[in-house]
Amino acid sequence: MKPLGVGVVGCGVISEIYLTNAALFPQIELRAVADLNPEAARAKGEAHGVPAMSPAELMARDDIDIVLNLTIPAAHVEVGLAALEAGKHVYSEKPLAGSTAEARRLLEAAEARGLRIGCAPDTFLGGAHQSARALLDAGRIGTPTAGTATLMLAGHERWHPNPDFYYAGPGAGPLFDMGPYYITAMVAQLGPVRRVTALAAKGRDSRVIATGPRAGQSVPVETPTHITGVLEFASGALVQIVTSFDVKAHGHAPLELYGTEGSLVIPDPNRFDGTVRLYGADWQDQPTTHAHGDGNYRGLGLAEMATAIQAGRPHRASGALALHALEVIETLLASAESGRAITLETTCERPAAMPAGGRTGDISAAEAA
Repeated sequence: MKPLGVGVVGCGVISEIYLTNAALFPQIELRAVADLNPEAARAKGEAHGVPAMSPAELMARDDIDIVLNLTIPAAHVEVGLAALEAGKHVYSEKPLAGSTAEARRLLEAAEARGLRIGCAPDTFLGGAHQSARALLDAGRIGTPTAGTATLMLAGHERWHPNPDFYYAGPGAGPLFDMGPYYITAMVAQLGPVRRVTALAAKGRDSRVIATGPRAGQSVPVETPTHITGVLEFASGALVQIVTSFDVKAHGHAPLELYGTEGSLVIPDPNRFDGTVRLYGADWQDQPTTHAHGDGNYRGLGLAEMATAIQAGRPHRASGALALHALEVIETLLASAESGRAITLETTCERPAAMPAGGRTGDISAAEAA
């Protein structure tokens, strides 16, 4: 198949891995980059051999089929709507929007124009998570009944020279920062969430920056920094989730699933690789049976969406999946504030499994999946 043309809007730090990985996937072809900062766009364009231009110029090009939206989260909806208005499909970095209300606007605009919305994270398509999915689908742990999702660390002020954003009120905190990876991974394994309940706390009123030119300065904390909750899935499984910036060390695996016949330990959902462990009679490491489990393949979801567009089938890292994960995050925080369990309004299809085997960049077999 002829590759679909991709134009990147937003040439910040995250753009480098996408621009580098574009060459791995024959389903897409990088054709232009854009940024409000012309120098940033020029530098990335020269480094990757494509023209640099303004966002408006990029969206006006006839050879751009998909706009890869790597702008700051606050601009995701504005840029996405502009791309849709220009007749382009959109694939966005997470989160899809700052709220479910804004995300709905984006999805409704895409549906009205017959266009696609895709969204990171796409790590659930990686070799490690798809190998775990295959074991789950094969019944190796029986019926899934419960699980845990754990992201606990001591806070980004230890390494980030400007960590203010992570603590600055709505849209900040560990759940918004890393929750999309953990929630998306669990939805990919178990299907949609039906209801949530949670509690939240703020460990400290301020944080001290440990590195960079602002080292020693205090940052006010305006959002909960430890959120613990329970996700009730439509399947009936109950998953405990903890996200925290208040824990110096712990011994929990990132993701675990428990079933009537066994248990699974699933690697870090911020990565494509890692070792899956299965408990039947005892714990055993499992082989990686799927492609894209040996490195950082950000952009895999974009390439899979391009394949799906040409094949006329649903894509896996979909806008509906991203909207559902975003509502889970919002609803966990609302539950913690209100003190009650809350039923979600959104749902989504469990993404189809990726086929076993294959090699880097080869996702053509997914067309029939």
